[in-house]
Amino acid sequence: MEYIRVTKDNIGSEHICCAISNDKDVQVSSKKSWLTDRFDEGLVFLKSAERGKCFIEYIPAENAWCPIEADGYTYIDCLWVSGSFKGHGYSNDLLNECIKDSKEKGRKGLCILSSEKKKPFLADPKYLKYKGFTACDEADNGIQLWHLPFDKSAVKPAFKPCAKHPHTDEDGFVLYYTYQCPFNAKYVPVVEQTAKEHGIEFKAVQIKSRDEAQNAPTPVTTYSLFYNGKYITNEQMNDTKFLKLLSSL
Repeated sequence: MEYIRVTKDNIGSEHICCAISNDKDVQVSSKKSWLTDRFDEGLVFLKSAERGKCFIEYIPAENAWCPIEADGYTYIDCLWVSGSFKGHGYSNDLLNECIKDSKEKGRKGLCILSSEKKKPFLADPKYLKYKGFTACDEADNGIQLWHLPFDKSAVKPAFKPCAKHPHTDEDGFVLYYTYQCPFNAKYVPVVEQTAKEHGIEFKAVQIKSRDEAQNAPTPVTTYSLFYNGKYITNEQMNDTKFLKLLSSL
């Protein structure tokens, strides 16, 4: 497999895997804009040369849009291999390149969000365990922080206090999200409109800066949905999924 590193120089012509529509699609434009603003902060986006969902995205943990204390680590935003790319060792290729790059940069290790049991849009804990990662912290909602230290004496990463006990003080639905996930630019407005049509109290809070993300009331800043103050899910919603969720509450 041939891999390409997306940079400011080529992002205009490269597909970005997690949103493979044309550049006029709001999902693609929002994600590419978010990525472009992160490259100077050390973000790396490595992907397959072929179109499809096969990529890794990582950044120095100090610059991660995640409320963690992990100075000196590399934080993996996303490692995603799916469809026809699964089962060929591409996840190993991408992770190994991240490890190599991080060691060359003098990082202490890697960290990534996961959970005890697989959750949508989070790393598979079985795969992480197989690759030597271990869980080093856990929030009340079951979201875990996993790490792979390069030096066993390295201090373990941890969630900031604001993320350990995810909650809001508002009634109704409250959604925290970023444009790190391209699906949000398209589907957050869809869910907002669906809630409005059904008379459902719904507030969407777009996290627009690293500082806001690092002080968010949830370990998952890409998408965290709350209801009456309680964390519900990190799974992106469309109108159908939202109405199904509503009927179950």
